[in-house]
Amino acid sequence: MATTNSNDVFGHPKGLIYLFFAELWERFSFYGMRALLVLYMTKQLLFTDDMAFGVYAAYMSLVYVTPMIGGILADKILGFRKSILLGGVLMALGHFFLTFETPFFFYGSLGLIIVGNGFFKPNISSFVGDLYQQGDARRDSGFTIFYLGINLGAAIAPLACAWFAETYGWHYGFVLAGIGMIAGLLVFNNGLKRNVFGDKGLVPNKVTYDTTTFGLNKGRIITIAAFLSVPVFALIVKFHEFEHYLVWVISGFLIFYIIYILKSVTAKEKKRLIVAVYFTILYTLFSAIFEQAGSSLTLFADRNVNLVGMDAAGTNSINAGFIILLAIPFSMLWTFLSKRKINPNSAIKFGLGLVFLGLGFIVFALSAHSIDVFARTSMMYLVFGYLVLTIGELFLSPIGLSKMTELSPLKYVAFIMGVWFSANFYGHFFAGKIAKLTTVTEGETNVFTKGVFGDIVEFITGITPEIAMQNSDSYQQLYSYLSVYASFGVISVIVGIFAILISPIIKKMMSGVH
Repeated sequence: MATTNSNDVFGHPKGLIYLFFAELWERFSFYGMRALLVLYMTKQLLFTDDMAFGVYAAYMSLVYVTPMIGGILADKILGFRKSILLGGVLMALGHFFLTFETPFFFYGSLGLIIVGNGFFKPNISSFVGDLYQQGDARRDSGFTIFYLGINLGAAIAPLACAWFAETYGWHYGFVLAGIGMIAGLLVFNNGLKRNVFGDKGLVPNKVTYDTTTFGLNKGRIITIAAFLSVPVFALIVKFHEFEHYLVWVISGFLIFYIIYILKSVTAKEKKRLIVAVYFTILYTLFSAIFEQAGSSLTLFADRNVNLVGMDAAGTNSINAGFIILLAIPFSMLWTFLSKRKINPNSAIKFGLGLVFLGLGFIVFALSAHSIDVFARTSMMYLVFGYLVLTIGELFLSPIGLSKMTELSPLKYVAFIMGVWFSANFYGHFFAGKIAKLTTVTEGETNVFTKGVFGDIVEFITGITPEIAMQNSDSYQQLYSYLSVYASFGVISVIVGIFAILISPIIKKMMSGVH
């Protein structure tokens, strides 16, 4: 059932437009910086591939673990509005401080962005869900439109920031990313001034918020604690080889808190929450494979693809560009299918998302059939592979955002949104491990060039380890990339098919949520 009123814009709540543009500019800043980061480390700071992948994976994984903390603090004390503003300020500072080329500012900037994202990311997504009543048929469509905002920013940023970095220097690219974050804050604040959100997103309990300790209310204490936590996260990124200890700590915390919630909710809410966890696990696998985009795929494009019309950093915009082209058609498709009562349920969509993701990486591997004398492949495969995996992303990611707000017990919605983003924490952690499999050690090949996977790789690429070893170092590096992409592509397809097969069981547990 859709609930509309005279303040709606294009059939959706007016607040969606402001959240759309706030998220657009925030993602512009985030993805602009992300597109530059691995190239900046390997070309400017002269980090090894292994070191750059380690820092990148630690940074990107932590960016998605802090939303759990930010979600809890928003649920209990800050509310969505204050959390979003605090997060935006921290992130803007982080982008601007990256312009100082010293280890202190480099790691400190990453720490600021990590903490800021924890307050911003889960709460702006939860805010979108808050604009719709339970059961509103416009919800999936609204989240897909919101997802378009994310990807408009993500598409423009790598091209713009990469051009500034290439033309004027790395630091100008980072400054442009910071300006994007400021723009996002201004849009959101303008929405607050115009009161487009009504009574949504306010402090959940004014008495709790105003409780003072040492003369400071809880809001100020959280702000001070946020800044004080920055060095902690900066040190974790710097000493990323010990991050697996954090993975165990976070896993323990998640299990404990989810069990606590399960004990305090109804039987119906229990089943829905278990489904939310199941979707998060599937999204973790999706993220681990998909997030090669910012690390190994960027270096693959730089070293082994004949690029036309853009540089390696700019290839980060291809996926987002396809989202821009496809998000509105997909949004219309879900609405069209819902009206005819033939819209696939979310469990099937998740399975299809993984299948298309896997097919996209298999396309990357098929580029082996276009290798030239310089061990470079046709850009056509890179672009088409991104198109296929983008279709998979649209089946899974915006739908997941929407379902988390429906499957969550009402008073834990921001935390569960943080749990959803924890899939990116685990995903990036494992993405770093996958990326490291693509690094080449002289005279050695990776685990996916032997046994069953070796046969799969040979079938898809036509290359064997023996052929690779007889060729140049560039050819061996290319083979390393393609063997990993082929293997994980097949794994993703198999898991996706399994998810589709068990979808009737999952649908039953969702208790009426589509």
